Amino acid sequence: MRPRLLILAGTTEATALARAVAEAGLDGIVSFAGRVERPLRQPLPQRVGGFGGIDGLVRYLSDERITHLIDATHPFAAQMSRHAVAAAREAGIEHAVLTRPPWSPEPGDRWTRVPDIAGAVAALNRPRLNVMLAVGRMHLADFAPNPQHMYLLRLVDPPAEPLPFPDAKVIVDRGPFDEAADRALMEEHEIGIVVSKNAGGTGAYAKIAAARALGLPVLMIDRPGQPEGRVFHDREALMDWLAHGAAHLGV
Repeated sequence: MRPRLLILAGTTEATALARAVAEAGLDGIVSFAGRVERPLRQPLPQRVGGFGGIDGLVRYLSDERITHLIDATHPFAAQMSRHAVAAAREAGIEHAVLTRPPWSPEPGDRWTRVPDIAGAVAALNRPRLNVMLAVGRMHLADFAPNPQHMYLLRLVDPPAEPLPFPDAKVIVDRGPFDEAADRALMEEHEIGIVVSKNAGGTGAYAKIAAARALGLPVLMIDRPGQPEGRVFHDREALMDWLAHGAAHLGV
């Protein structure tokens, strides 16, 4: 049987993996959750939208004759990762995770680590600050209990509905970002604290390096947990694993 991949995407790593898969002549589909209006064009066929839970994903895997399910979603897409584990197990197919190693504090960093979004919200229960809030569009409403702050938001798409706090500035842009530009951005808006998920990787690290250079505190939100199963931090290693699987299948 010829290997056929379903890549759960939404990260730069997923895009690079799709390119490597296409260049290797392997067959696959790239799937986006539909959180952004303009997902990046992929070198493989792509689909957008949910699957309808675990049962829907299992049906899709069967209908498309998928042999390998690759979870290359954002490290905070915990529900999708759990669904991928369960669906691959039920469908009896190979499953692997391609994810970035988390960031670690370096000399000069002023991190306060919090376990989740609720912890970050609680930590912002303090007098007014200018906050660079880098948590993604889906979690903005969680910060409504602290309307005293000015929030600087950088979003891939313009907000589709009114923001949940009265004082906010929105920048529509897509990474990767540059440390010098982020430093200038923080200085321009007189940022007093940065709130960030520990996304890992290089594309979103500029704000962390810029905060270090400016001596700014960072509220760093821990990841929800290590994905289950076979985990790769390196695209080449995952491609080697796929190649060995293809050889085993006689391709």
